[in-house]
Amino acid sequence: MGVIAGLSLLALMVPSGSPPQANAIPSATGASLFTVALSRPADLGGTPVSDRVKRIADWSATTQDHAAMPFVVVDKQAARLYVFDSAARLQAHTAVLIGSALGDHSVPGIGQKAIADVLPEERTTPAGRFNGKLGSNLTGEDVVWVDYEAAVSMHRVRAHQPAERRLQRLASETIEDNRISYGCINVPAAFFDAHLLPVFSAQAAAIYVLPDHLSLEQVFGRVP
Repeated sequence: MGVIAGLSLLALMVPSGSPPQANAIPSATGASLFTVALSRPADLGGTPVSDRVKRIADWSATTQDHAAMPFVVVDKQAARLYVFDSAARLQAHTAVLIGSALGDHSVPGIGQKAIADVLPEERTTPAGRFNGKLGSNLTGEDVVWVDYEAAVSMHRVRAHQPAERRLQRLASETIEDNRISYGCINVPAAFFDAHLLPVFSAQAAAIYVLPDHLSLEQVFGRVP
């Protein structure tokens, strides 16, 4: 716990202009992410979620992996994002747009590729535990970096191309049409401003991206 809290404080001290370190991070102890429960499970407030979301949220709450700070869970199979407060109480959730290609890994070197050079099968949203941090992209837009080296972030949905129908995809009840991005997690603008900016403006925080194909054990370790 002391190591995790220390790392969280250090993240706040990164000089302005430094690239945020937001790659997947292992357990601070070097042990499996899933360990013996220490406290209360997450409070979902009666909101229906998938079994996998509940298991990850409960684990983060009971082991205090989130270091007593807010955290985010992204369920790719349901194309939904969940925001929890520092006491692991669900605060808000929303539909999101994710990578158009199924897959749980980023292609090596994908972050250095021009958008036009990214192949359809390479447009994946990677699964894992990430140290999310507020930053900016090449156009100066504020984003939450999920994996900086792979150029994967959470950002406001961009509806610049009407043919892509991104806003309509977010509003639809189906899940299949939520796969449209190059790998980034597109969030409704109002939700981003109301629920993500306040969290990541204050500190780095854990983001748990659940897998498409792999099991939770394969991505996160031993599951209770």
